[in-house]
Amino acid sequence: MKDDVFYMKLAIANAKAMKGQTSPNPLVGAVIVQQGEIVGMGAHMKAGEPHAEIHALQMAGAKAEGAHLYVTLEPCSHHGKTGPCTEAIIKSGVKRVVIAMQDPNPLVAGKGMTMLKQAGIEVEEGICKQEAERLNVPFFHFIQSDLPYVILKSAISIDGKIATADQESKWITGTEARTEVQQLRQEADAVLTGVETIIQDDAGLIVKDPFNNQPIRVILDSTLRIPFHAKCLTDHMAETIICTSQNYDQKKHHQLMQRGHQVFVTSGEHRTDIHDVLHMLKKRSVMSVLVEAGGSVSASFLEASLVNEAVIYMAPLLIGGKGAPTFFEGEGVKKLKEAIRPADIEYSMVGKDLKMTMRFQ
Repeated sequence: MKDDVFYMKLAIANAKAMKGQTSPNPLVGAVIVQQGEIVGMGAHMKAGEPHAEIHALQMAGAKAEGAHLYVTLEPCSHHGKTGPCTEAIIKSGVKRVVIAMQDPNPLVAGKGMTMLKQAGIEVEEGICKQEAERLNVPFFHFIQSDLPYVILKSAISIDGKIATADQESKWITGTEARTEVQQLRQEADAVLTGVETIIQDDAGLIVKDPFNNQPIRVILDSTLRIPFHAKCLTDHMAETIICTSQNYDQKKHHQLMQRGHQVFVTSGEHRTDIHDVLHMLKKRSVMSVLVEAGGSVSASFLEASLVNEAVIYMAPLLIGGKGAPTFFEGEGVKKLKEAIRPADIEYSMVGKDLKMTMRFQ
């Protein structure tokens, strides 16, 4: 049991190393052990490419026969862009397969384990299950819901401000927190903000490392006020989708389309319908959306119960001022019992800033 935990933790570490690369597929890691010696390791690197088990089996070669395979998620049993991993495992002669958790994908959901058992392979499930579940929370939400997984990020002062009354916001948090935000962007499939953020900050919403995949940029703009010179329309660094309402400026719409920009018109009469936006992104296989916006947009997602996770960086400073914007505006609740409360919350320090990671039901 002690060895099983050690090797499974190694498989989980392999999977974690691929964060931000595998969407819309899950993060999966695998390790093959022959008589106490690691003979094969692998991780799923990108959708459409070989799965973790295949990489590990290729590395192990003939040494896979009679070995133990550790994998963070139940091996697939269906034909997709790649062949079924269960068939390759059976052919390899692996003696025992240790699985952290069953795959909730209806295409797999226990079928892979059944096939392995029918082939006479010993199968054990549940080693480091909780860690494996945390690894793929957005993926599980994606396949079990009709919406992407939504992460709300904000940088605030102790008194909840995201800028001064004069709209100065660079920089509230320290360099360590800003570096982490780059990682959050890199792991997301889309980054969403409101047009006010584009107008005020000319935010590029890109991952600064040019070797990383850039998330799709989604701009909520109910009347199409976005400037033609905005970075997100001119830098050609990433795909940009402008989402608007039925109340959009028809002339501006025509001009944007003529220039080759994408405009998605939602069903909202005067405000961009965020449900429509999320459904559209889901159809485009966007698994996770990072919301980096002002208080109004953040409030619209929170009040509609569309936030799955919130990552808040609180800097050790006070801004004050009634006119200084806060990260959660909107109508607000009338009674404390109506307040939005996370299902769980984690605290950590990032440089001098307090990081709060909240998860919602």
